Amino acid sequence: MSIKSDRWIQKMAKQGMIEPFEGAQIRGPEADRVISYGTSSYGYDVRCAADFKVFTNTYSAVVDPKDFDESSFVDMRSDVCIVPPNSFVLARTIEYFRIPRNVLTICLGKSTYARCGIIVNVTPLEPEWEGHVTLEFSNTTPLPAKIYANEGVAQMIFFESDEVCDISYKDRGGKYQGQKGVTTPKA
Repeated sequence: MSIKSDRWIQKMAKQGMIEPFEGAQIRGPEADRVISYGTSSYGYDVRCAADFKVFTNTYSAVVDPKDFDESSFVDMRSDVCIVPPNSFVLARTIEYFRIPRNVLTICLGKSTYARCGIIVNVTPLEPEWEGHVTLEFSNTTPLPAKIYANEGVAQMIFFESDEVCDISYKDRGGKYQGQKGVTTPKA
């Protein structure tokens, strides 16, 4: 396996791997202080959409990955989301991904958020997975924290294998295949 450069990412984007695709790294004017997104040296910085699911403990539910209670979230649409102290929010990428059969994608949070105690967690995007990526933002601080929609939040790193996998995520009929919007846990 080898990590892929910006030239490879641009080539794959032309084949529909990332939509919409930004071929350069966008930072915005200094006055706007936009958290960067788009193509980077060896990855792609994704943006957060304005759709959020804010975790709440209103109903004192137990968090159970096999039987998740949807009432544990409050839906909101906004350019800024406040993550409560020691809590988390689900969101999604603006970008829709179609991962090739010989590629594994790893997502890491951007340092701007990490340095504020905001952790971005995403599981690997397996070969032939497609959809909007669901993002989890954990606020590890005792203070409320802001997440900005339409700006960079995490970096995708692409690893290309010399051969295609035997059984892809699509072949297995993965439960998160083709997800759109913010997707909560499925058993």
